[in-house]
Amino acid sequence: MRASLLRSAGEALRRTSSSAPRRSYASSAAVPERKVAVLGAAGGIGQPLSLLMKLNPLVSRLALYDIAGTPGVAADVSHINTRAEVAGYMTEEQLGQALEGSDVVIIPAGVPRKPGMTRDDLFNINAGIVKTLSTAISKYCPNAIVNMISNPVNSTVPIAAEVFKKAGTYDEKKLFGVTTLDVLRAKTFYAGKAGLPAADVNVPVVGGHAGITILPLFSQATPTGNALSSDDIKALTKRTQDGGTEVVEAKAGKGSATLSMA
Repeated sequence: MRASLLRSAGEALRRTSSSAPRRSYASSAAVPERKVAVLGAAGGIGQPLSLLMKLNPLVSRLALYDIAGTPGVAADVSHINTRAEVAGYMTEEQLGQALEGSDVVIIPAGVPRKPGMTRDDLFNINAGIVKTLSTAISKYCPNAIVNMISNPVNSTVPIAAEVFKKAGTYDEKKLFGVTTLDVLRAKTFYAGKAGLPAADVNVPVVGGHAGITILPLFSQATPTGNALSSDDIKALTKRTQDGGTEVVEAKAGKGSATLSMA
């Protein structure tokens, strides 16, 4: 009886829809227009990140900015038949155009870490870049959500915050240091050791994004797999903290963690 009623209701709905005037709804009604700007789009992180943003159905406009090579990256990803319209910007004068109207700004700009390079060395180079970009953000898209990838994140986020405070545009709910890579590593390493499918694992990570400030909470990992000893946990913690160095060394100094970061 219940199945019969359900079929009858379905038939009634089909007949009603076929006889009633049809309404057409634009896709923009369901998914709002959103502009995303990637600053540092031609770099090792920027290129795969630009690809991922082009594939994201929530993005309607994609602005790619870098000091060199951006038109090529923009042309390349623009050939992918997804919703996002792509534009590339390369000169400092075009930075405002790239940022204007942006809802989200992602900043992978800066130099990557090389063998023997400390995060202090990175700071000396990348701090000025972040300051310049943050100043432009406060001017052209002060309400945007800002995701900071440029290392050292523990220091570049405070720099951006101070720039925004000085400009009167600071919103603590819209400035983020992207440390998801630490979570990915913790999940992957834990799953391998515990004998679990990596996609099903969750490991909370707290703290910052540099060395011992990265604190994976393996005791809170779910689901539980093969029991891990305290030595196992110490080794997994150290590997998570040194994950960036592991990639730099594996690439023989010719790159850093770019694909996993993107």
